[in-house]
Amino acid sequence: MPVTGDDAALTEAEKRWAFRRATNSLSGSERRWTEPVARGQSDEQLAEAIRHELGILGGSSGPNGLAVEHAGDGLKIWAGRGASHRHASPPICAGAATIRLARQVYGIQDPGDRQMRLL
Repeated sequence: MPVTGDDAALTEAEKRWAFRRATNSLSGSERRWTEPVARGQSDEQLAEAIRHELGILGGSSGPNGLAVEHAGDGLKIWAGRGASHRHASPPICAGAATIRLARQVYGIQDPGDRQMRLL
């Protein structure tokens, strides 16, 4: 995702792109997300799936794009312009916020959420 301005705040679209980048960095990840979308997952199951996709520590970057770093411990994802942001800025999501973002981005419902079944 090309970006401009080193100090500009990330847009919601950029944060979602970074989230997808972090949670699809392993081979076969796109296929692994199809079952949770179809069947739903509890917060605990979803946290484990995200932890698996994020791994111990990883990231990617390139010229004129966002630098994305991620860590399974704490379900943390960092994104920003330029060099490594893990040590320079707070994550764009962590813990329960990462689980909520996964539900929004991938459309994964919680089968135990009675309110969701009413809709």
